[in-house]
Amino acid sequence: MKVTYHGHSVVTILTDDGTNLLFDPFINGHEACDLVVDTVEADYILLTHAHSDHFGDTIEIAKRTGATVVTTVEIAEYLSSKDVEAHGMQPGGSFNFEFGRVKLTPAIHGSSLQLNPDDEMPTTLGLASGILVSINNKTIYHVGDTALYSDMKLIGEMNDINLAFVPIGDNFTMGPKDAAVATKWLKAKQAVPIHYNTFPMIEQDPNDYIDLLDDGVGKVLTIGDFIEL
Repeated sequence: MKVTYHGHSVVTILTDDGTNLLFDPFINGHEACDLVVDTVEADYILLTHAHSDHFGDTIEIAKRTGATVVTTVEIAEYLSSKDVEAHGMQPGGSFNFEFGRVKLTPAIHGSSLQLNPDDEMPTTLGLASGILVSINNKTIYHVGDTALYSDMKLIGEMNDINLAFVPIGDNFTMGPKDAAVATKWLKAKQAVPIHYNTFPMIEQDPNDYIDLLDDGVGKVLTIGDFIEL
């Protein structure tokens, strides 16, 4: 299984049977991303929440590829109104898909989207979430955008997490110090920092996070780098 980082919070998983999973496809408007909306492959799109830097190009990609979007119920209902195939879930719930099992976890964060250009305010679309994906006895955790919260200890105790993608940008999410605590609580065997350096307000040195972890746990991936599980 090949897990690749594409900048900000964009992650892809290519399973051993050739299924393509795409997380939080913020591509257009994200100059550093190495993916192209018109060519990226996706059988499933997994969305942590509705903010534009995560929802991104979901509709365009899903319509072109026929991908099913796995996300919270509120976002799924909106996508269905746009003729996109979507599977709605809620934090705490899990479901067995053909490629593996998905479970949503809580995330302390907002989830809203500007549905129409003329709207004065964005529309709230349910709760933000993290996403646990278990495939062939390997578990990847896309933590999503969140603050540090104590139930991460339970998530770490209840799941054998092989790889976690953890936000470190601060201001909107955890900063490096809180993210390091979260990673230790999650007991992740490997952890990759995400959601940093995309905008001036979330500029961070990822090594400030890595240096707070046990040796060998943290790994900074440049855009396009991957990990084999």
